[in-house]
Amino acid sequence: MKNLKPVTLAVDIGGTGLKMLCLDSEGKPITDRMRVLTPIPATPEKVLLALDTLKAQMPAFDRVSVGFPGVVKHGVTMLAFNLHPKWTGYPLEANLQKRWRKPVRVANDAVVQGLGATQGRDIELVLTLGTGLGSCLFVDGHVCPMELGHHPWKKMTYEDYLGLRGVKKYGKKKWNKLLEKAIEQTAATFNWDHLYLGGGNTKLIKMKPQPNITIVSNMDGLLGGVALWRDVDLRDRD
Repeated sequence: MKNLKPVTLAVDIGGTGLKMLCLDSEGKPITDRMRVLTPIPATPEKVLLALDTLKAQMPAFDRVSVGFPGVVKHGVTMLAFNLHPKWTGYPLEANLQKRWRKPVRVANDAVVQGLGATQGRDIELVLTLGTGLGSCLFVDGHVCPMELGHHPWKKMTYEDYLGLRGVKKYGKKKWNKLLEKAIEQTAATFNWDHLYLGGGNTKLIKMKPQPNITIVSNMDGLLGGVALWRDVDLRDRD
């Protein structure tokens, strides 16, 4: 019989929705994905209460992986433009570990999605198209977190054009044209070998991707959760 342990509770905090499921030791789902709307206002207190509700519907687990839509350093959320100012300097990893009494690791959501989608070779860029614009660069599997969404582009920032605000302001047709131009710009900037597009707004994409562009499932934002524990799992196998 297959050994499921350690079971990882994977959490994806988004500006629009909160998602959760459990993964076995190989990163395969062992539960359905549960989702609730992100509370408004999305303060840490309200978001954690909503996550408590989702957790109550999950089976027993051994550890927790969290993808967060903003800058994360050493388990502390530094910025969260699409949630609430109270997330600035919030010790999410430590507080959630105390709250749920399980080991917790927190990373930027684009990092987690990339860990679930990338191949671990050459230069791979991950862009998540959701409420905002998440981003992460992988060089031969090494993670290089960044906030491309807030980098100046055209007259504003990448996120202003490609995030949900851009969809609402410009409409789907123009948003798609802006996305194509942004892809060209990122290729010139990062010389990526492969681009992965994730997030809920990938469903709006009309272009036919080139062979080196992959539209990935929103599930990868959860499936990459096991990879946050890769160092522990490798050590346990030795």
